[in-house]
Amino acid sequence: MRTVGRLVTSLMLAVLVLSGCTDGGGVKNPVKAVAPKDPLTIETNVDNGASSVPVDTLVTVDGFDGQLSDVSLASQDGKTKVPGDIRGVRWTAQQFLEPGTSYVLTAAGTGDDGKKVTSTTRFTTKALSLDEQTYPAVAPLQGETVGVGMPVIVSFDLPVKDRAAFEKRMKVTAQPATVGGWYWLSDNTAHWRPKSYWKPGTKVSVDLALNSVPAGDGIYGQQDQRVDFTVGRSVVSIVDTKRHRMTVKIDGKARRTIPVSTGDASHRSRNGTKLVMEKHESIDMDAATTGVDSDDPNYYNLKGVKYALRVTNSGEFLHAAPWSAASQGNANVSHGCVGMSTANAGWLFSQSKRGDVVRYVGSPRRLEPANGWTDWNVSWSDWLEGSALQGEDPAA
Repeated sequence: MRTVGRLVTSLMLAVLVLSGCTDGGGVKNPVKAVAPKDPLTIETNVDNGASSVPVDTLVTVDGFDGQLSDVSLASQDGKTKVPGDIRGVRWTAQQFLEPGTSYVLTAAGTGDDGKKVTSTTRFTTKALSLDEQTYPAVAPLQGETVGVGMPVIVSFDLPVKDRAAFEKRMKVTAQPATVGGWYWLSDNTAHWRPKSYWKPGTKVSVDLALNSVPAGDGIYGQQDQRVDFTVGRSVVSIVDTKRHRMTVKIDGKARRTIPVSTGDASHRSRNGTKLVMEKHESIDMDAATTGVDSDDPNYYNLKGVKYALRVTNSGEFLHAAPWSAASQGNANVSHGCVGMSTANAGWLFSQSKRGDVVRYVGSPRRLEPANGWTDWNVSWSDWLEGSALQGEDPAA
């Protein structure tokens, strides 16, 4: 009985094994069905055929169910190309757009299904008048060699209300690296200066990525700017109004002490640190430009004044003054300018450049803020408070 039972059990197991390897139709090892892969879908944040697209639009392209491989954005005439980069599934433009311009956006990639897809989007940006664009003028000039006190000056012809948005895109880099910062004198003017005087030989680059950046009140930046300049040797002059002497130091060494005459008791030369703003080998000096009427006994109109270096907006110069030779080194008889012999003025003129430092001491009259490039009369802590970012990370 045990033998028969074992035989029956073995036959039953064999039947079960055979049943597990076949189905009713006799098909062996069925393959599970795989869902089909999706094609690439391309989406942009600008509609095809759109008009009056805001110029401060950063164009983006997204690729879903695949990978973007190539994106280009250019004006229809091909003259303007907008750079961008792909991160993950998104391409993002690195610049804003030009006003009143027709653009062609082309994107291509491969879907998860292995098939290539290309998309073309055409659109036009909103036109802007000159009254809706602010132009950034920069000093120093491209390639200029300047003095150790020279600030970077950006002047806007229309006011910038959103100073922070602009300052984030206004970069100054130097070699060797130099600590410095921006200070807004007004909505139309911003200065960047180092914490201390520039090191002679420093190479400086100014990059203003302001094209189409919103300035506020419906105004936009008119264009980007790039200016490179070099800091020359150190020329620092000290004008002692009490002793009627000016000491000129070049690279830290006193090179010449010059007898001078400065402003008289009614027209004191202003105390403080000034910078050479302009150089004129010859210039006419008319007191009317400083608000003195021609009927005033203090009126003057001097033709062809030689070797003039402007240091204030109000009209203070260092220049040749042969008419006051007897007073130079002895008395102050000018209307505020520093007068010296023609020979000394010619020598100083030959040594000077924009941004050279001229420090006045001994006068009871103080230099007014912004009467010239008065940056070095502001403490570093106060200077930092003039930034629109106030310690905020510019990259944020």
